[in-house]
Amino acid sequence: MTSGIDTGTRRAGVWLHLTSLPGPHGIGELGAPAFRFIDALRAMHLGVWQFLPIGPTGFGNSPYQALSSFAGNEMLIDMAELVTDGLLEPAELDELKKLPRDFVDYGALMPAKNRLLATAARRFLRAGDAGLRRDYEVFRAANDAAWLHDYSLFRLLKAQHAYRAWPDWPAQYASRDASALARFADRERARIDEIKVAQFLFFRQWSNLQDYARQNGVCLFGDMPIYVALDSADAWSNPQLLQLDAGNVPLKVAGVPPDYFAEDGQLWGNPLYDWQRHEQDGFRWWAARLRALADHVDFLRIDHFRGFESYWAVPAPADTARNGRWEAGPGNRFFDAMRATLGDLPIIAEDLGEITAEVDALREQQGMPGMCVLQFALADRDFALHQVGADRVCYTSTHDNDTVVGWFRSDADACSEAEETRWLRANILQVTQGSPETIHTDMVRTAFQTNAFLAITSMQDLLGLDSTARINIPGTAENNWLWRLSDEHLQPDFCENVTSLVLASNRGRVNE
Repeated sequence: MTSGIDTGTRRAGVWLHLTSLPGPHGIGELGAPAFRFIDALRAMHLGVWQFLPIGPTGFGNSPYQALSSFAGNEMLIDMAELVTDGLLEPAELDELKKLPRDFVDYGALMPAKNRLLATAARRFLRAGDAGLRRDYEVFRAANDAAWLHDYSLFRLLKAQHAYRAWPDWPAQYASRDASALARFADRERARIDEIKVAQFLFFRQWSNLQDYARQNGVCLFGDMPIYVALDSADAWSNPQLLQLDAGNVPLKVAGVPPDYFAEDGQLWGNPLYDWQRHEQDGFRWWAARLRALADHVDFLRIDHFRGFESYWAVPAPADTARNGRWEAGPGNRFFDAMRATLGDLPIIAEDLGEITAEVDALREQQGMPGMCVLQFALADRDFALHQVGADRVCYTSTHDNDTVVGWFRSDADACSEAEETRWLRANILQVTQGSPETIHTDMVRTAFQTNAFLAITSMQDLLGLDSTARINIPGTAENNWLWRLSDEHLQPDFCENVTSLVLASNRGRVNE
């Protein structure tokens, strides 16, 4: 399997999750806020926009613990467009306009927006535009059997059972008794249809965003978690594909051993795949998942790529990830099957952490670009910038890192007399040829000047924001995914400065 990515063309981009977009309704949205951001990327000559997974989030609001691998996050639906579509009245958005603009208040946002989406869906089903209704029927016909109907059942059953995880539902629903589900679907048809309409509206808006990005020379760069959440429509619909016991409790769970981020490792808690079962049917579920995601983006990062070669399996239950062990993944058999089914896909491998020669070999054999994160690389005494090859995406930081300013200050201040800290700070300044006052710009310039075919920085790093703008702290379940960009951040002089960095590194948008 080759990636289908042209690594001979130099590109530059930015990562900003969709929830972080500015806008008036308490969270980033797919309509005008996203279009304005693409306009800003064009003004800055940036040709790639990377974001986190776009699935509907569950407890903790993590995009890496989605309720479905196929559905879209309804919270990202642009509500102003629903007014334009005649599905909502302008005054009905007033409640959303009272929400904070500088962070996402999920506790207030989700019930308010869900009520409005249900209202819009009911109006759509009762008297929606005839053309939209035809498009909806096409959407439903294409997706109902594959994932849409199961997702809608799952969401409504979850709501009707106090949002408990599906293994705790009554047995006839947890075990997917066909007659019980049929009776439930018949009884709750109206509410199930509302959930389906919301998904139609999401993907209609997503398609418009894809078209606008393409027209403006901006590639959309998506992200796919390797694992699914136990509390997801994926696990409920396909428990046989996971390592679960007879009570649908995971036998082992996913994580990583102790590392840079956490001395006890990271205990993600996701159920592990039964790779033998997947292989028996030619990895059919995986092919459907990858096909769906690839249809929505130009590039796709697979998070925790190393799990396909070997994965950290932690016995359940466990308090930490310390006592796991590495177990063999499907390796080349998986990617060869994907190539046979789907052809070449624009996949980038997240190959951070404890990477072995076998993991490197798998990535190289499959022709996939990997990653380099300067915050990690600069802490390696053997690292040199020329080692960053064209088959890499070079980052200043990722969503799991502190911002560059926060990272530099914390490493500089944590133990000012420690030899390792003094060396690291000196090495950062030497490699970037920068200063403490301009370290964020210096790191961006350094990433852009590497040989990597794609260089990515965060909006927080471009803006020089400190740790208060960090979006995620690995191993924690609270106060993540909250940060939002402000319209005031994207001033003309800021865009001009970014343009200078992009053009000086010969990374202007393709074909401009």
